[in-house]
Amino acid sequence: MAEKVACVASSPGNSVPLSRVLIVDDHPFFLFGLTAILEQEQLVNEVVCVTSVTDAVEDLRCHPETSLVLLDLTLQGEAGLSLFSELEGVGVPVPVVVISSREDETSVRAAKSAGAVGFLPKSADRRSLVRMIRRVSGGDLFYPSLQMPAHTPETLTPRQLEVLVLLAEGLPNKRICQALSLTEHTVKTHLKAIFAHLDAHNRTECVAQARALGLI
Repeated sequence: MAEKVACVASSPGNSVPLSRVLIVDDHPFFLFGLTAILEQEQLVNEVVCVTSVTDAVEDLRCHPETSLVLLDLTLQGEAGLSLFSELEGVGVPVPVVVISSREDETSVRAAKSAGAVGFLPKSADRRSLVRMIRRVSGGDLFYPSLQMPAHTPETLTPRQLEVLVLLAEGLPNKRICQALSLTEHTVKTHLKAIFAHLDAHNRTECVAQARALGLI
């Protein structure tokens, strides 16, 4: 059963607080501290805590409008990452950030592969938490501990950068073709090269990686 921890009224000067955050963790003291920071920084309007994947799925079924899930990797008797397959099964596309005491690269990459939009170690400071919330709420990925691909704007051709900018604007391939006077085959070739440069597997991840690297 989900326990509502707090509800913070959105202040007039704070333009983008998340409407609702669900924390999935079974450590009471950590939950208390994390909730307090989210409230004090006025990053959310409502924080809800549950202690298991089962309770998380039940809560998200009732509240699909949830803005973000903060998920512990290790819960009593179950793996936190199982939440991703559960959410896919019920069709609830809520972004998830893993927050864990495990900081090894294998755990970070496992979270990324599962579909998490970010990873934050529990040893992170308050500033890192705030930065993470602001980054993922803007549609970016947050993986500061992963060694990012060593790509700079110079690794993409000027034409590829043009394609990337239009991709970030949400244009489909046909519109990119029209805007740049290119054939669809050429655009697909550029996109394939861009995806390879950014180690991305889809358009959303491509744009997020490009923003994280300062390419757009």
